Amino acid sequence: MNRLKVQEMLIAHEGLKFKPYVCSAGKTSIGVGRNLTDKGISHAEVMLMLHNDIDEAERDLSGRIFQGKFYEFPEPVQHVLIDLRFNLGYSGFRKFKKMIQAVRDRDWPEMIVQMRESIWFKQVPNRAKNLIKMVESI
Repeated sequence: MNRLKVQEMLIAHEGLKFKPYVCSAGKTSIGVGRNLTDKGISHAEVMLMLHNDIDEAERDLSGRIFQGKFYEFPEPVQHVLIDLRFNLGYSGFRKFKKMIQAVRDRDWPEMIVQMRESIWFKQVPNRAKNLIKMVESI
């Protein structure tokens, strides 16, 4: 069997969608006709997406935001920043300007203050408290 030809045929018949959609049978689907409603995704697919999302967050933090200084921060701070960037997304993370500046200044107490005083803290208090404990451990 020519797998590439089958792949091309399925894409031609099913389409290729990068966001969830409702198919003609009323099922939430994604990709090339993947029925999320009935089939879902495998553990391996979940982990692949998670690894890709962590990589994206790390590239953003080490590049655009902290210009190569990211790896100089203590590991708990790196982990907290990845978690925050993952949780808040590209745009949401950038709204934490004072916290980002505190990290650049390596002012961990101020980083904690900025985390505590945010709307995010009220939205996800358990997560926020866990992350703050990680920064306090430094």
